[in-house]
Amino acid sequence: MSGRVHVIGAGLAGLAAATALAAGGRRVVLHEAGPAAGGRCRSFFDATLGCRIDNGNHLLLSGNRATLAYLRRIGAEASLGGPAAPLFPFHDLASGARWTLRLSPGRLPWWLLSARRRVPGTRPAAYLRLLRFLRAGPEATVAELAGDDALARRLILPLAVAALNTPPGEGSARLLGAVLRETLLAGGAACRPLVPREGLSESLIDPALGFLAARGAEIGFSRRVGALVTAGGRLCALATAEGTIALGAEDRAILAVPAPVAAALLPGLAVPQRFQAILNLHFRIEAPPGEAGFVGLVGGVAEWVFVKRGVVSVTISAANALADLAPEALAARVWPEVAATLALPQGMPPWRVVKEKRASFAATPAEDRRRPGAATALANLTLAGDWTATGLPATVEGAIRSGERAAVLAGAAGADGMGH
Repeated sequence: MSGRVHVIGAGLAGLAAATALAAGGRRVVLHEAGPAAGGRCRSFFDATLGCRIDNGNHLLLSGNRATLAYLRRIGAEASLGGPAAPLFPFHDLASGARWTLRLSPGRLPWWLLSARRRVPGTRPAAYLRLLRFLRAGPEATVAELAGDDALARRLILPLAVAALNTPPGEGSARLLGAVLRETLLAGGAACRPLVPREGLSESLIDPALGFLAARGAEIGFSRRVGALVTAGGRLCALATAEGTIALGAEDRAILAVPAPVAAALLPGLAVPQRFQAILNLHFRIEAPPGEAGFVGLVGGVAEWVFVKRGVVSVTISAANALADLAPEALAARVWPEVAATLALPQGMPPWRVVKEKRASFAATPAEDRRRPGAATALANLTLAGDWTATGLPATVEGAIRSGERAAVLAGAAGADGMGH
């Protein structure tokens, strides 16, 4: 093919599609409605704190094969750091107990034989319960399969909330099973934690934009596509505020925008309709990073605490019930948990709350059924986004896989790391 591919949306799904296309020798035109790329996965300078922060926190794992292939493609694999071994520190805020889940490096779970490497209060046989999620029916929820013991409270439910961004009573057990299959149940080699050394943009966004620019891609920011012009079962033009962009006979397009935007541009498209919030709190303070640079919290409001250079960041997933809480009240509730976990002074440092009220679709069985595939009724238009039918919940890995799948359908012959 010699035509151009218009990628609409410069979030992770759009960037994954665009870089795969460019790597395959295609001519790419990237359209982004906002002034910057990255969507919900980016960094920015915060005037309140006087430093650069990420708009969210994303813990990647060594088993995220599409994400690592994407980073290799854009030359940014070395931008990730993290502990050398698959380990996950936890702090139970109610009891004060602390432990570190220490997985074996290979596929065989020898770590289960050591009480010091397991969740406190659990026996090796209890972990067989994780296999239930691999066989989960389409309507099963996480809470129905998780049980009600130390393993559920201290591991299964926290992981489910983080992976699905949905309360366990509603969250799809099948989607959690897809995550477990590729990470915890694949062995320690798939579970080494990876975090950006500098920031989300420095690892996942800026290198992709540089990769595209070096390959002659046209990148347009603040260029909102307000309508799709169709005729004869094809997309024939993009309507923007600056004018109409015509598509040639060999041109294709990838729609990599949030689900509500896609539904507005493509009337009749079935997309998820319920969403869940994620709240991120950033405190301007130096703290010891510990063995991993993060800690999982159980029994409180905060869920994950990430220690970065000069900033401690907290993530609260499945946060619809807290999304309307005043930022001051939210910070006041969370800081004592952070201080107790990291042994910091009780006096609250400067803080910033970032609310993503529609961070991801609610990963319930009903909403999962509403996720469309990559193909559309238009012969030259495909979809990308973590809300499409990737088989995974709305994660970085799912977004990147969706972009690469869309690139394959758009004819990105020769691009590496695709076909997931």
